[in-house]
Amino acid sequence: MNLKWMILDDLDTDIVDNFSQLLNVPKIVSRILLNRGIDTMEKAKLFFRGKLDNLYDPFLLPDMEKAVDRIIKAIQCNEKILIYGDYDVDGITAVSMLYMLLKQLGANVNFYIPNRIKEGYGISSLGIEEAAKQGINLIITVDCGITAIQELEYARQLNMDVIVSDHHEPGIALPQAYAILNPKCSNSNYPFQELAGVGVAYKLAQALIRALKLADELSENFVDLVAIGSAADIVPMIDENRILVKEGLKKLNKTDRHGLKALLKVTGMLNKPLGTGQVVFILAPRINAVGRMGNAETAVELLTTQDQSRALEIANILETENRQRKNIDEETFRMAQQLVDDHIDLSQTYGLVLDQERWHPGVIGIVASRVVEKYYRPTIMISIDENVGKGSARSIAGFDIYKALKQCDDLLLGFGGHKYAAGLTIEKSNIDEFRQRFNEIASQQLTEDLLCPKLRIEGEIRFAEIDQRMMNILKFMAPFGPQNMRPVFLSQKLQVVGTPSIVGNNHLKFKVRQDGIVLDAIGFNLGNLIYRIEPGASNLDMTYVIEENSYLGRKALQLRVKDLR
Repeated sequence: MNLKWMILDDLDTDIVDNFSQLLNVPKIVSRILLNRGIDTMEKAKLFFRGKLDNLYDPFLLPDMEKAVDRIIKAIQCNEKILIYGDYDVDGITAVSMLYMLLKQLGANVNFYIPNRIKEGYGISSLGIEEAAKQGINLIITVDCGITAIQELEYARQLNMDVIVSDHHEPGIALPQAYAILNPKCSNSNYPFQELAGVGVAYKLAQALIRALKLADELSENFVDLVAIGSAADIVPMIDENRILVKEGLKKLNKTDRHGLKALLKVTGMLNKPLGTGQVVFILAPRINAVGRMGNAETAVELLTTQDQSRALEIANILETENRQRKNIDEETFRMAQQLVDDHIDLSQTYGLVLDQERWHPGVIGIVASRVVEKYYRPTIMISIDENVGKGSARSIAGFDIYKALKQCDDLLLGFGGHKYAAGLTIEKSNIDEFRQRFNEIASQQLTEDLLCPKLRIEGEIRFAEIDQRMMNILKFMAPFGPQNMRPVFLSQKLQVVGTPSIVGNNHLKFKVRQDGIVLDAIGFNLGNLIYRIEPGASNLDMTYVIEENSYLGRKALQLRVKDLR
């Protein structure tokens, strides 16, 4: 699929030059910061040097005081507390954090994560009944609950108080909970709306610790889990998320948690530097795997165990489950591609709704993302079991899939999620009508331009500008993620040195020269572009990110290719 190159060059050169002088950074770095809305010294200081002290007061969240008072009462009266979480990494880390904190505070606490296959996403009547059997007095939800109106009413009828801690979009009506902590609620003036579920749970932990007049270090001990959950949930890497992930990665890189050390050991990452990339592509899939394939509570045990040998045992289970999950992924993706290629006219189809009997509901979200990547269409994958389908939706830039589902709510049994990712349930008999309406909504909103994937390029640079100082500044710009992506650069008329080769699993490897400087370039999964490279010619335009590659103890600058012309 051809990418449309979008060079972000509409900034006034005088403004770029002045900001460059003010910060004493190269002009291209000034341009990058300005493109991210960082246009004052104060904003730059917060961006580069933001600390946990710069986080907002957790009591700015509506209902926080009420929630904290209720939890303290439950601890003092030895009431039974249940933490009820989602089965993805965001939910698992949030459950683990609050469970360990409340244990430390002397609470009578347990946790519950629904079985993805039997119960599906969020709070279920089955989970509420299980809580009642255990004699639970107080349920605290994490990363779920904001749309569970009927389920929370059921809990109220069974004389259980519920504190909802969530970050998903609320519906028109809110559940009748004891307290609701969600920065996206209409009554919230909290300064930042884009916290992950574990981020909202962390604010609750902060508030609880401050109300008890305990040291802030107690909550700061859990910031590594916040970093894992936030990075895995692909939240915007700005504001509080950036601070939490940045500080959390520092802690993760010297972790003493038995579970995380065991997981790093089995993945070969122990004592290696960890950034958001390693969290998203190595740690998160393994923590996710048990939730996708069955019981996510095993992952909570991994993160909370004090037993070193048990941690290693669970880490190996996660590794095995992840391999199994990958095999199912591949087969499901193959089937999805076949459905699109054999039955769908992409010139007439703007939104894809793919359904199949008994697709594994634990992998359809991952596969939907891969379908989006291949065909660049908003995609909904539905697994049908008997007469009910469970779906996962993923979108493209410029198309709010949550709003699209809202326009189809009369055809759905339930739905929830975000702008770019959502889940739903639907009766099998409604799928064809839903497919037609979803495609109509997509066709009305998606222009030809929106259906063309874009590559945002910060600007053109020459190899003479790439040095260790620039690399160090780029490192300080991490952690990278949505709204603070790793900067992409353009260099033109490069000379190809030697003969390019394809290595590993379709990776393109070659050398390029400009200004007398030769640099290594690697394009992961770009082997199919080798035809665009002419050895010895000085006619290659290349977009890339700059990385530091470590091999046998030696570090060298490397260009990771995004696209070639």
